[in-house]
Amino acid sequence: MVFRNVIVCHMVPGSEGIVGDVFGYYDKTTRPQDLGVIGRRLLSLDDLYIHVIERRADPRVSGQTRGLPAFQKIAEAIAPYVTPYPRNWQNPSDSVAKEFYSWVSAADSAPPESAGRNLTVIISRIKPGAEPDVARIFGESDAGSLPVQLGVTGRWLYSIDDVYVHLLERTDAAVADATGQDHDQPVFAKIMAELSPFISPYNPETWRGPQDAVANEYYRWQADD
Repeated sequence: MVFRNVIVCHMVPGSEGIVGDVFGYYDKTTRPQDLGVIGRRLLSLDDLYIHVIERRADPRVSGQTRGLPAFQKIAEAIAPYVTPYPRNWQNPSDSVAKEFYSWVSAADSAPPESAGRNLTVIISRIKPGAEPDVARIFGESDAGSLPVQLGVTGRWLYSIDDVYVHLLERTDAAVADATGQDHDQPVFAKIMAELSPFISPYNPETWRGPQDAVANEYYRWQADD
């Protein structure tokens, strides 16, 4: 099982290459895995920076709460491009989104980090305080057969201020054959209608459809030992 932290910040649009290169250098020259970090993904959507950190275990249990050994150097290098999102930001932990819902298929015994898994990161805005309602809607849906039919193996929902982050894990086979990607299906229309009072596009001006909520991954690192 993989434990994930999700960090949300503002990022200067177009600076993905610079930020990715900084992490690439330090991921190669230090050993994040010695601190329990086994992978990371950097993604962007409009002016957002999304950093998904993968660990072997919950750091609150393992005690391995530190980031990269060169954390301060990385922070200084990306500071011109990555800035805090939360309005009341005081320290780096304030940029960590709070998980408010998770679901993993009971029929799926393979660990999330194994081959055959595809992780999509969906970004929207959430009405402050609506987390229980959103969790209830997905809980009712995930309790049925729909997730398995669509090849969904896991779902994790996070929020920070008015940003909603949805990690959706599906089998590679389901993604390859586009299973469940027709968002005009009645089942999707029902879920979207139920979510509409609470979830809205991150950028309404550029929104054309669900595909515009999918963050773009521009850097990935996985520990090889």
